[in-house]
Amino acid sequence: MEYIYSPQGVCSTKMIFEIENNVVKSLKVINGCDGNLKGISELVKGMTIDEVIEKLKGIKCGFKPTSCPDQIAKALEEFKKEN
Repeated sequence: MEYIYSPQGVCSTKMIFEIENNVVKSLKVINGCDGNLKGISELVKGMTIDEVIEKLKGIKCGFKPTSCPDQIAKALEEFKKEN
């Protein structure tokens, strides 16, 4: 199932997930720190939603109260609520 999330408070503008049986099959992040987000996208492939949330939730970017990894966790929390 494709899930699209619009992150808040970060440089990235869209996160596109492919999720099957509570496992992240792929993640594409539009805008933001390209290399870092491509790396994170590869690392979360094959992880369960809960594993990704546990590892990424609460990470901050500089003085911002959130980050792209934190927004990935928030997106997956929203996905869980909706499904």
